[in-house]
Amino acid sequence: MSEQQQAPYAGPYQAPYPAPATRQLTRIPSEGMIAGVCAGFARYAGVDPTLVRVLAVVALCVGFPAVFVGYLVAWAIMPRA
Repeated sequence: MSEQQQAPYAGPYQAPYPAPATRQLTRIPSEGMIAGVCAGFARYAGVDPTLVRVLAVVALCVGFPAVFVGYLVAWAIMPRA
């Protein structure tokens, strides 16, 4: 390989390629039904918000106290988008 075809040297402390964009878990009140927690989880996971809402309702019916408290905690600690 000639010098023109080689990738440029980035140095010992620099990555040769840019780092991928990081995802951040945030709630989205404008897209949410109640507080935007399910919409935030859906965007973070890359799935449809309706699927996350249905799963949340099923989980709420199965394990009411734990899921309810978990939703309230997520509502309190997740930053707004």
